[in-house]
Amino acid sequence: MSFSAPGSPPATTPAPPPYSGPPPRVDVLRSPQGLATAVTVLLCVAGAVNLLSAGANAFVFSVMDDLVADPGKVADHTVGLSDGFTALAGSFRLLSMLATAVVFLVWFHRVRVNGEVFRADAFTQKRGWAVGGWFIPIGHLFLPLWTARQIWTASTQHGPDGSLRPVSRAPLTAWWVVWVVASITDRAYSRIYLHAESPEALQATAAFGIGSDLLMVTAAVLAVRFVRRLTAMQHTMALQGPYATA
Repeated sequence: MSFSAPGSPPATTPAPPPYSGPPPRVDVLRSPQGLATAVTVLLCVAGAVNLLSAGANAFVFSVMDDLVADPGKVADHTVGLSDGFTALAGSFRLLSMLATAVVFLVWFHRVRVNGEVFRADAFTQKRGWAVGGWFIPIGHLFLPLWTARQIWTASTQHGPDGSLRPVSRAPLTAWWVVWVVASITDRAYSRIYLHAESPEALQATAAFGIGSDLLMVTAAVLAVRFVRRLTAMQHTMALQGPYATA
């Protein structure tokens, strides 16, 4: 019941404001450290698998070298063993790459969202590009790098006096350059391998494959460095805020 003074118009209940949709989502910081640890482990596994693949290619190179020199001295089961070894290493590589890629993308999206919480004006693309950019033909060679550079900037503290405190992007740049070269080389190796039939061609392909595998190992090592560095930067930013204490 409502009360009103004598002679005054009856009290009325104010109309509710028009519905304007759900309230905007407020992002909160979420630690990327657990994901970073998982990515690090998977990258180490992927590096080990690529070393196994390099060993398989070295074995194929040796068998093909013997086959070219004297076909009569190479038993059929040895050739079959080299084929099986190569197929097994290839299966392990595919599985490790898929697992690593999935967890890496989850981590990459997490640090992208955190970066927006730290400094929204550091980004020129929506957060969906942190994942979508990896699946665009040709674009995947530079779009994720663009996003990574912006995450790096957003995760960098300022000095105590508010001045810009840039952090070297060497871990990011080194990983990206080697990863792009390794990816292109690996794709070229896959194409060459499919068309190699003669012992000479298989020997050359195996040598090319060894180089490709070692590039992938290097890319995995540099990726670990990048992941750990960026994660540490975000951890420090979350604890200390945008201004460094010293």
